[in-house]
Amino acid sequence: MKMLSGLCLAMALCVPAAALAQTAPLYKLVDKNGKVTYAEKIPPGWEGQATRVDIDTQRNTATLPKASSAPTEGSPRPAAASSPAKEAAARKEKRIEAAKKGLEDAKANLADAIANPSEDDVQRIGNARTGGGATARAVWSDEYRARIEGLEKAVKDAEAKLAEAEAST
Repeated sequence: MKMLSGLCLAMALCVPAAALAQTAPLYKLVDKNGKVTYAEKIPPGWEGQATRVDIDTQRNTATLPKASSAPTEGSPRPAAASSPAKEAAARKEKRIEAAKKGLEDAKANLADAIANPSEDDVQRIGNARTGGGATARAVWSDEYRARIEGLEKAVKDAEAKLAEAEAST
């Protein structure tokens, strides 16, 4: 009895597999108005054009490459294939980063010069009284003003260079 039920089970499993391997014919149906439909059978009394469409079930299969083992910790990663577009994007990103660094440096230099003038950069004009509240007024020297203007120009130039790098293709 067990042998008979096992045989029935095996046959029941094989029948659907055989049915899946076969495909029913498919027909392209075009009616007199040009409307296209697809059907497994031509309807009785069909007056339009019917064309049998044969489908190759093996045609749309893909053979996937075998997966390589995942890189382990410390093992070198394979170099990614680069395209000209990726290389151009990387070059642009490097130009932008360099321009940003230049702008940061120019701003830092200007801020440092403004915050830390030397004794030669500032002249004291007026009386320096003690106890009366009057103090000498600090006035920038011509050299210091020229240096500050140069640093401000460097900041503007760095901003323009960054804008140009970001706008380039």
